[in-house]
Amino acid sequence: MTMRLRMWVLALGGLGVAVLYVLACLDLPSFGGHRHPYGDRAVRAALARHTANTISSVNFDQRALDTLGEESILFGSVLGTVVLLRQTRDEDRQQPEPARVAPSVRRYALFALPVTLLIGLYIVAHGQLSPGGGFQGGVVVATSLHLLYIAVDYRALERIRPLGLYEVADAAGEAAYVLVGAAALPAGWAFLGNFLPYGTFNTLASGGTVPLLNAAIGVEVAAGVVVLLARFLDQAVEIVSTDEEAEGRA
Repeated sequence: MTMRLRMWVLALGGLGVAVLYVLACLDLPSFGGHRHPYGDRAVRAALARHTANTISSVNFDQRALDTLGEESILFGSVLGTVVLLRQTRDEDRQQPEPARVAPSVRRYALFALPVTLLIGLYIVAHGQLSPGGGFQGGVVVATSLHLLYIAVDYRALERIRPLGLYEVADAAGEAAYVLVGAAALPAGWAFLGNFLPYGTFNTLASGGTVPLLNAAIGVEVAAGVVVLLARFLDQAVEIVSTDEEAEGRA
């Protein structure tokens, strides 16, 4: 295929997308009007499946496949970071020196750590009931662990952060989401279909598969953020030239 033909194919494809976009915009409800067809349907579907938080119903039920793509983006980012920033054989790792922390900062961080961790777990567990969920709660959980870095030093953080376990947890969260979706297939549902009993409305056991998918996201996001921050915090690189290299450049 010649360059000229490729440009014509690109132009025709772009024109087709532009036409479809304009047609979609022309059918949108007027700004500030009372017609919101998607919102009305999303709320009805959430209530029918006993999910009090409509946003979680949209994320983990009505468009759960899109959420799998979003989760996979984070998983791919973590995987790429681990590969690119891994320690090679010719690199040496030295233990970080302890740093002095102001007593007021230490007291505040040590007090805030368990509170923040509890809030993060609460947000994950109640994702189908109230604003929040696995994405938001996972970030809060990962942040709470790093308050130990602020309160004490980096070595204290390393003692509660075995990276191997968090890397496994990151992969397990991704796999759990896929496995819950695949579990619907033997029952005759579509992939990621909400096939479990919907439970009692406005309770932790409500929403069918929504709390399971939400918990899988929480594990993957919390572990993934911890691994990402660990890989970047470990990058304190010092390049030292040997005598042979200096003579070679001279």
